Amino acid sequence: MTLSSLGRMLLGLMALTIAMPVAAQVATQEVTVPAGTRATLAASVQIMKGMEDSAEGWNRGDLDRFLAIYSDDPATSFAGSNAVAYGKAGIRAKYLKTYAGQFGEGRDPAGMSTLSFVRESFRLIGKDHALLVARWKLVKPNGETAQGMTSLLFRKEGAGWRIIADHSS
Repeated sequence: MTLSSLGRMLLGLMALTIAMPVAAQVATQEVTVPAGTRATLAASVQIMKGMEDSAEGWNRGDLDRFLAIYSDDPATSFAGSNAVAYGKAGIRAKYLKTYAGQFGEGRDPAGMSTLSFVRESFRLIGKDHALLVARWKLVKPNGETAQGMTSLLFRKEGAGWRIIADHSS
């Protein structure tokens, strides 16, 4: 063995002696998640849980449960393809008229559709507002499917995250 190869081998052994304890220390440390990332994740989880519960309300024909995710603020808006409805009462009236077979007295359990959402994007806007863009999908009992996009602006209220503006198409 030449002196230079012996030197390289000793240098390599010294590097391993130093690197192994450092690598072991890094492997056992907890990962620190920035506060903003934690807040975004927490809001996203809470909002998606609310969206799942809202969809379950739809699927059971329970309009109150479906609308529970909307703010009681009279300025809350729902913009569809043809008009804007304001306040929970206005939004309720729109759904009762448009989806009479899903909700209300004329509801037929055999003819009810199933609603689901898939999150496309989510971002926190300040501490108490969030924007969710999602794909909605309605499956009718005969297998027909309707789908589209929704942009939902949420505000954190005393009762949790609530929709204050809904644009669905």
